[in-house]
Amino acid sequence: MIAYILYTALAGLAILPLLLFFRNPYFFHDLRYTITAIKIGISLRKFQKQKPFYSILDRFLEHAARQPHKKFLLFEESSYTYSQVDKESNKVARALSTHADLKEGDTVALFLGNEPQFVWIWLALAKLGCIASLLNYNIRSKSLLHCFSCCEAKVLVAAAELRDAVEEVLPTLRQQGVRVFILSEDPNVEGIESLSDQIRQASDQPLSPQLRANITIKTPAVYIYTSGTTGLPKAAIMNFERIWAGSFLQTIATVRSDDIIYVYLPLYHTAGFLMGLCGGIEKGLTLVLKRKFSASHFWNDCRKYNVTVIQYIGEIMRYLCNTPRRDNDKDHKVRLAFGNGIRADVWADFLQRFGDIHICECYGATEGNVGFVNYCGKVGAIGKEHFFHKMAYKYALIRYDTEKEEPVKDSRGFCIEVPRGETGLLVAKIGERTPFSGYLKNAQQTERKKVRDVFVKGDLYFNSGDLLKIDNEGFVFFQDRIGDTFRWKGENVATTEVADHLLMVDCVEEANVYGVKVPGHEGRIGMATLKIKENMDFDGKAAYQHVKNSLPSYARPRFIRIQDVMVVTGTFKQMKVKLAEEGFNPGVISDPLFYLEENKSYIPMTQEIFSSIAEGRTRL
Repeated sequence: MIAYILYTALAGLAILPLLLFFRNPYFFHDLRYTITAIKIGISLRKFQKQKPFYSILDRFLEHAARQPHKKFLLFEESSYTYSQVDKESNKVARALSTHADLKEGDTVALFLGNEPQFVWIWLALAKLGCIASLLNYNIRSKSLLHCFSCCEAKVLVAAAELRDAVEEVLPTLRQQGVRVFILSEDPNVEGIESLSDQIRQASDQPLSPQLRANITIKTPAVYIYTSGTTGLPKAAIMNFERIWAGSFLQTIATVRSDDIIYVYLPLYHTAGFLMGLCGGIEKGLTLVLKRKFSASHFWNDCRKYNVTVIQYIGEIMRYLCNTPRRDNDKDHKVRLAFGNGIRADVWADFLQRFGDIHICECYGATEGNVGFVNYCGKVGAIGKEHFFHKMAYKYALIRYDTEKEEPVKDSRGFCIEVPRGETGLLVAKIGERTPFSGYLKNAQQTERKKVRDVFVKGDLYFNSGDLLKIDNEGFVFFQDRIGDTFRWKGENVATTEVADHLLMVDCVEEANVYGVKVPGHEGRIGMATLKIKENMDFDGKAAYQHVKNSLPSYARPRFIRIQDVMVVTGTFKQMKVKLAEEGFNPGVISDPLFYLEENKSYIPMTQEIFSSIAEGRTRL
């Protein structure tokens, strides 16, 4: 009898997983995620309590000691082992400590592209206990000075190819007493010092951990800039806790220590720096570093370096799918792709074209306090709800009025949570476990990202600015962004910044900037409606020259519409929604339209140009 009961119990246990699977087809995915999340939580708790604090730098040093000869960076025709990168960063740290008088807590701005020097300069700053401010190498003049000033860096380190941009703002930097170093042998400019000379002469011996003795998990590690509606980039404060959290995303995506990851996204971005570089350090794997993305060289690089893991942003996958088909499209070792922003149609095309690659889509903002991961691989979803999520993060989708641009309130004055299957604004409660550090030296913009009295009097939530939808299975789907900012080519474009630059063109009196959808493209491309000054004509060449000199390529309006009277609301706010819906079709719009012909001028928009764009014959 006892044996019968025992056999029955064992049989029940054996079929229990099957019963759970039929009830929840994602049971095993959820179980694996649960185990992974528990392990990550234990590690974070351990790091938090450990004395001295165990940072991502300490993880790198641990790998350098355990696997000194393993390749860490592959760059063009060069390769660098963990030991070599460790020694190079020691030399940089000693050079900066001696010649720039850096000490723990100081901030250094890095104005560099994707190159090995970026990696060991950042590691050097970590060894000195300094904060790295990661500047977007596309920005210039006013934006560059703004980014530099708000982080109060005492030192700027720039790449040799960015010398002209540095010289443009050098007088202001010198007035502020900033030390400027450039990675070249002989700068030949007063006020700019050569860092290469100092590094070459420095010792590569290890530095004392006492130089960073006061670092804790809450200490700022880097500043990463994110565009917003203010028109100027904002510095998101990334402490070591957030560095660890971003690094562990590779673990959730099932990256292994023997993988080789292809990092071509900018290292000044969260994706390239946190998910790529820091995640690679956490796993102790090999990184292939590329200066920039190239669709034509992408798969050849993957074959050349035996890449097994790739990162992406939505447009990247579309670019790859748009390349000419080849017989060897599936001839590669890539097994995993993780990132954000891939559309369902591109997702399906990518898998059909390039083979059985697991795609791990994720969602989160640089400065945000909530995120999702689609660990199941469901096509089109940006993530999946999990009971651990609900325990750790108190978030909700609330009803939002896109016309009034504010949350809808009930009769008591509180927000209304939308039911499953409906679109709502994602908000996440700000608390000890889910902090929102905000933006450095920008209290106004920090406050704008907060929502008060959401469900009860006195509560405080982070406003993601994103409209999402959650289905009955718990899968999360991105719907749209609110506000003035739109995304193009993976970059946030602030409409007010673009409008400010357009207003500096002599003939422009008023400017209204917005994003418009283009068939076959992710995100929205920039368009501007302008009012021209009386007795003047629109000067396409002057407008082009100005936006070329003052804005990165992704932020330059590709289409211009001229109106005699700018439409505003009753409270004198510019109307963007209707203009964006009308788009840039000259067959529909009677107003004069202009198209930005690459590297030339704004030229009159024709039906032929519109058709070429709509049919995908002209690439934007």
